[in-house]
Amino acid sequence: MEQFGDFTASELYCPKCRAAKPVRERLLLVLPNGELHEYVCSVCGGSLGKRTVSAQPRTAKNITHRKREAVPRRLLG
Repeated sequence: MEQFGDFTASELYCPKCRAAKPVRERLLLVLPNGELHEYVCSVCGGSLGKRTVSAQPRTAKNITHRKREAVPRRLLG
């Protein structure tokens, strides 16, 4: 079901803190078929879970090219 896309957790229950706490997502591995991420409690640093993000096949549709923007230089006087 592609209707919802990818979900990421913002809070998970932490057994050490005994409450739902905000989480940080940390990249563990880059695999040929995607990436493995770990959810870490932002209070105590405990590991709360993992999630795999599957890689999208590279097509002309999802490859974006960004133009370099000129950075204005300040005149020192």
